[in-house]
Amino acid sequence: MYQYNEVDQKLVDERVEQYRDQTRRYLAGELPEDEFLALRLMNGLYVQRHAPMLRVAIPYGLMNSAQLRKLAHVARKYDRGYGHFTTRTNLQLNWPKLEEVPDILAELAEVQLHAIQTSGNCIRNTTTDHLAGVNVDEIEDPRPYCEIIRQWSTLHPEFAFLPRKFKIAVTGGPQDRAASQVHDIGLHIVRNEAGDVGFEVLVGGGLGRTPVIGKQIREFLPKEDLLSFLEAIIRVYNLNGRRDNKYKARIKILVQAMGIDKFRELVEAEWAEIRDSELKLPETEISRVQNFFKPFEYDSNAADDAVDTLLAENNDFRVWYERNTVAHKVSGYRVVVVSLKPYLKPAGDMTSEQMEAVADLAESYSFGEIRGTHNQNLVLADVKKSDLLAVWQVLADNNLARPNIGTLADMTVCPGGDFCALANAKTLSVADRINEKFEDLDYLYDLGDIKLNFSGCINACAHHHVGNIGLLGVDKKGEDWYQITLGGRDDEQAALGKVLGKAVSAEEVPNVLEKVLNVYVEHRNEGESFIDTFQRIGLATFKENVNATAH
Repeated sequence: MYQYNEVDQKLVDERVEQYRDQTRRYLAGELPEDEFLALRLMNGLYVQRHAPMLRVAIPYGLMNSAQLRKLAHVARKYDRGYGHFTTRTNLQLNWPKLEEVPDILAELAEVQLHAIQTSGNCIRNTTTDHLAGVNVDEIEDPRPYCEIIRQWSTLHPEFAFLPRKFKIAVTGGPQDRAASQVHDIGLHIVRNEAGDVGFEVLVGGGLGRTPVIGKQIREFLPKEDLLSFLEAIIRVYNLNGRRDNKYKARIKILVQAMGIDKFRELVEAEWAEIRDSELKLPETEISRVQNFFKPFEYDSNAADDAVDTLLAENNDFRVWYERNTVAHKVSGYRVVVVSLKPYLKPAGDMTSEQMEAVADLAESYSFGEIRGTHNQNLVLADVKKSDLLAVWQVLADNNLARPNIGTLADMTVCPGGDFCALANAKTLSVADRINEKFEDLDYLYDLGDIKLNFSGCINACAHHHVGNIGLLGVDKKGEDWYQITLGGRDDEQAALGKVLGKAVSAEEVPNVLEKVLNVYVEHRNEGESFIDTFQRIGLATFKENVNATAH
C-alpha cells in the first residue's frame, strides 16, 4: 500500500497543528462559531445529536495493521471503545470531546491517517472494489489510480469550496463492487478495440433527494489523461453548479438541467485547454504509484485442497467458508470477509478489542493489510486456505464470524436517529427487529443473495435507493415511519428501487418484509435471485400480494 514520503507527512502534521490552534482560539472565544464551523468540517468534525463525530479518512478502504491498531487505541482512549465503518469505507468516532480532537488527529498522523476532506464541499474519499488486486476478472488493479486521484485532490486549491460534496469511485473490471454508477464520477477501467487500457467515464450519478444513475460522458479515456479530464469535469461543475440551493447543488442536477450532450461539450472545451498541461500523467508516474500495490510474494506451495478435510469434518466452519470467503486469483488462497453484522449489534460497529484481533490476524495471515467494503464489512484479502480454520476461530471468538455475508442479515444500515442530527427516524432498533424476525440462517440461505439497505433519512448514507430492498426512515408528526422500495441494485446493472406503498410503522416493518419475501419465494424460478425475480415479475405483483397497511 502507499507509504507517505516526507512531503506527505509534513503536510498532515502541519494540518494538525493548524487545527489545534483553530480549536484553541474557538474555545477561548477568539473565533466565532460560523468561522469555526467551516474549519472543523475541513477536518472531518461534525456535531451530531448527542456529541461531536469525527470521520477518519481511510483512502479507498485500505489500512495496514498498525493503522487499525491505532484506530482501536484512539477509540478506547478518546471515545467509548468502538468505531463505526461507513459506506465510504471511512471510520467514524461518535463520542470524541471537541477539545481532544487535535490530540486524536496528532495520534492518527503517527500512522499516516487523517481526517482531511472527510466532510465539507470538496472531493471526498475515493472508493473502489474491495477485491481490487485479487479478483481474477479485473483488467487492472484500480487502487493506484485511486491513490493518484487522492494526491491530486487533497487540498486542491481550486476545489476546496465546490457547490457541494463530490465523490468518485473506480472499478477495475466488468464487475462493479463500488456502486460507481451512483457517484458524481464513476471510472471503469476498460480495454478498447486496439487493446489499450483506459477508463470509461460516467458523470452525474448520486442518491439523496434526487437519485440518479450516472451517464457516460466518455467511452474511452487514455490513462495519461485521467487527471486533466477529471479537472475539466469539476471545473465545469464548479463554475456552473448552483450555490443558491444546497438541494440542487450536486453535479447530477447540473447534468440533468443541461443534458449530458451540452455538459460533455463544455467539458471537452475545457479539457482541450488543459489536456497537455502538467496534469498529463506520464507512464513513469503511473508505474511509480503502481509499485506500491505490487502483488505480494504468494506461497507457490499453498495447496488448494488443504482445507477440504476440515470442511468435511466441521459443519460450522464449512458454512462460514461458503458464506464469508471468496475466490482468490492465486491458487491456494481465499479472500475472507469479516462480518461487522453480528446478531443484534449495529451494522458497521467495531470495538477496540475486535479491531486489535483483526489487526493481529492481518499480520499473521494476510500480509498485514485490511480493507473496508462499501457495505460496512472488512476484508482480509490474502489468506492461505490452510490458515482459514485458525482465522475463523479467532473471528468467531470475537463475534466477527456470523456467516451472513450476502444475506438479508448482512444489512447496510446508517446510525440513523440514534446519533445523526439529520436523521428523520431511528434505524438501529428497527434493524434489531428485522434480525429477530429473520434469525434463522438456513431460511436466509434458502432466500439467497439479497441486499437490504436502510437509511434514516433522504440523504441516503446507507444507499437505500440501490438496495434490492430499501428502507427509508421518514418523520410523520414526530413519529418514526418507514418507506420500503424494491428492485434497486448497485452493481454493473445499477437500478433505483421503486416504492412499494405508503410508509409503515416500526412495528410493521418486519412483517411487511416477510410478505415481500413470501412473494419472492412463491414466484421465483429455480436458482433465481430476488433481484432477478423482481425484474421478471415487476413491482405490481409484489404490491398486489403484500397489501402493506396504508396510512
